[in-house]
Amino acid sequence: MKGLLPLCRGLYTLSNPQARRKAGVVCSQCGFCGTVSNRKPQPRFGLLFDIDGVLVRGRMPIPAAKKAFQKLVNSQGQFVVPVVFVTNAGNCLRQKKADQMSHVLGVPITMDQIIMSHSPLRMFKKYHDKCVLVSGQGPVLDIAKNLGFENVVSIDMLRESFPLLDMVDHNRRPKLPSATVGHLPNVEAVILFGEPIRWETHLQLIVDVLLTHGNLSGAHHSPTRAHLPLLACNMDLLWMAEAQSPRFGHGTFLVCLENIYKKITGRDLKYEALMGKPSELTYHFAEYLIRGQAIERQWKHPVTSLYAIGDNLMTDIYGANLYNRYLEERVKGRSHKAVAKMAATTTTTATASPQEGELDHPWAGELALPSATSCKSLLVCTGVYNPSTEAASSSSANQHIRENVFHGHRDFRFDPELVEPDHVVLDVNEAIDLIFHKENFVP
Repeated sequence: MKGLLPLCRGLYTLSNPQARRKAGVVCSQCGFCGTVSNRKPQPRFGLLFDIDGVLVRGRMPIPAAKKAFQKLVNSQGQFVVPVVFVTNAGNCLRQKKADQMSHVLGVPITMDQIIMSHSPLRMFKKYHDKCVLVSGQGPVLDIAKNLGFENVVSIDMLRESFPLLDMVDHNRRPKLPSATVGHLPNVEAVILFGEPIRWETHLQLIVDVLLTHGNLSGAHHSPTRAHLPLLACNMDLLWMAEAQSPRFGHGTFLVCLENIYKKITGRDLKYEALMGKPSELTYHFAEYLIRGQAIERQWKHPVTSLYAIGDNLMTDIYGANLYNRYLEERVKGRSHKAVAKMAATTTTTATASPQEGELDHPWAGELALPSATSCKSLLVCTGVYNPSTEAASSSSANQHIRENVFHGHRDFRFDPELVEPDHVVLDVNEAIDLIFHKENFVP
């Protein structure tokens, strides 16, 4: 009989396993013998959930989400497996997102289970004392300060100090000639949290900052040297809300910024770092939080398998598969540099102390080595991915189109293997059932 352990004595006092379980004479490990045990199953896997399109559509919960999460918590409200929510959203603090998800799912979520697209910026200590310009929406100043940045300037602060720079909207142009209102320190780096509200204003002022090297009191300079460090969060070209079709994401804003800069200067815009899915940095950070939950619960066995559940081939699936490739290469003892060739992203410059020969990214030393050896991807059909429109993608003609209409970020090359999910399921509830089955896990 599969799964029987030496602990079992064959004390089949009742013929039906459910009856034995109710009578309290069932082993919690094998489910059949009469030995009573208080030991609970210890998972060797962790779950990474995307939010938009997997658990919610805009502000509306997806019906399968609550059903799925009822399987993930015990009667005390504790998660029976390590869970992290990995979202490319970046317009609020982690605690607010945790509160939102607790309300939507009906289970207690802590902010330590949340990864926003900007969460890895905590490791970018090199920039925490510099004057940084932040772009996005929501409480961007509070978000930046919560991440450790001490000297922060917003787009609105630039507009107030330099009113002549924002000229697209005729209704917001100064009625009378005006000079600089106040003085701001020179900007030393630019951080893009997410899609802003007034794209024309943000695009104009960000380009101004890059072409003046942070000094908006002067005129544009020819880009004879590298522009200011630029750090961008969230590369989603599209995302799924309540509408029938996907909406523009921050990745679309980045496409605009990159093309405007190149059209003006003839040079490519360079990123100091790209984070949020599909960046490997984000998945490494997620694995770190999964590992922390296992340690906090005092589970003796390390988490060796990760399952990433998402609705977007170009972010969720690409990112999970990219990180899985990194983990596989690491298991084989190969240098991470071989894996890094897949993406042209520049590495971060966070202060860290990598362990000997193991870590090529400086930020990785902040998180220590992963215990996971695999990261499997599961694609749900409740968000950006629509199986009816993708049904013919197996033909060579459509594959050619797919390669030429790559929705991933400019700095990530198309690789058919990286956008191929390990499993395609109807919804998140079906995903949990599949994972439990593969792991032989019964809470």
